[in-house]
Amino acid sequence: MTNGRILAYGLLGLPLAFAALPIYVHVPRFYAEMAGLPLALLGLILLGARLLDAGIDPWLGWLADRVSRRRMVALALLPFGLGFVALLNPPSENVGLWLLASLALTYLGFSAATVAYQAWGADVGINSALRTRLTAAREGFGLLGVVLAAALPTVLAASLNDGIARLSWVLPPLLLIAAATTFSRVGVGQPLPASNQALLPSLRRVFADLAFRRLLLVFVVNGIAAALPATLFLFFVADVLQAEANSGALLALYFIAGAASLPVWVRLAGRIGRVAAWGLAMGLAILAFAGASLLGAHDVATFAAICVISGLTLGADLALPSAIAADLGERQGQPGACFGVWNFVSKLNLALAAGLSLPMLALLGYVPGSSAGLPALTFAYALLPLAFKALAAALLWRWRHSLESES
Repeated sequence: MTNGRILAYGLLGLPLAFAALPIYVHVPRFYAEMAGLPLALLGLILLGARLLDAGIDPWLGWLADRVSRRRMVALALLPFGLGFVALLNPPSENVGLWLLASLALTYLGFSAATVAYQAWGADVGINSALRTRLTAAREGFGLLGVVLAAALPTVLAASLNDGIARLSWVLPPLLLIAAATTFSRVGVGQPLPASNQALLPSLRRVFADLAFRRLLLVFVVNGIAAALPATLFLFFVADVLQAEANSGALLALYFIAGAASLPVWVRLAGRIGRVAAWGLAMGLAILAFAGASLLGAHDVATFAAICVISGLTLGADLALPSAIAADLGERQGQPGACFGVWNFVSKLNLALAAGLSLPMLALLGYVPGSSAGLPALTFAYALLPLAFKALAAALLWRWRHSLESES
């Protein structure tokens, strides 16, 4: 497979990730400030919507093994685009209901497109090395999309919230261009596996794989460590660092470092193995979280350095575990089902991070935009993720030989 086709496959990851950043990072604070939703209610709505979204992923993965991956991606892009525009343009009344409905539409399209897109990559990758390169291309373009989404709000408007609203209208043309390129350059890949297996037997087959279960558990714990700071990033920058004006630049710096690190992690994984490289990235992330816990008002330069360090580890988190999962899915003959479960777990992490951390912070006295409860915010943003990251690293180290040999 030529480099041009690998890049063409990865390009569709740009608009998908472009929308994912506002959904998971901007929406909580956007609706708290613009719409005035109480944190507890906002957390419950986000938790409910994300649990519903995560719950359909195993079914979408099962479906992706039985229909054309390309057709499934194409059909999913329309509700994804429409829902995203609606999400960032709420009305003045019934805001909670609007948030729930627009999230449901966006999540449905995003989930269906993502599961089928990942399985499509497993199809066109004929070996482990190519699947790692395809995954890296997809995640690399995804990081570029995230950088755009992080930087554009402050460019589009003087107010961050106004810029986020205008960001919604950038997605449709990006989506159209990327989809046209990917569909015109990337073939179907290997034929779909002939299987009439029902959903539950298919899922049992996924979980019967010991290597996949172990990989999934590490991914869960590591994902919680990433989901908590993703949910609380804007709150931390605005209230602990008192540097809201720098939030876009700091986010962009984080994701630029992640994108730049992808080729390094792919090359390092080729030399020392994907499991060892991923473990090294976890160690660097632990150092970053520890540093963030010590920061206070106006420590922007130090936090920028922490964003670079943690961003470098992001490349490993995005490329390496997904590439191992793609290998295991191909071995089972049902990559769609494996990625359905994979995305279910990933979204469950984000759902729990928003649904539990925001009400917890409210109970501990944190009030957005004030100095109340800042120690609780620092604990939830930095120290709690550090503990989860350390646990993930310990599990990965314990199972390193079986995961490396299985992958």
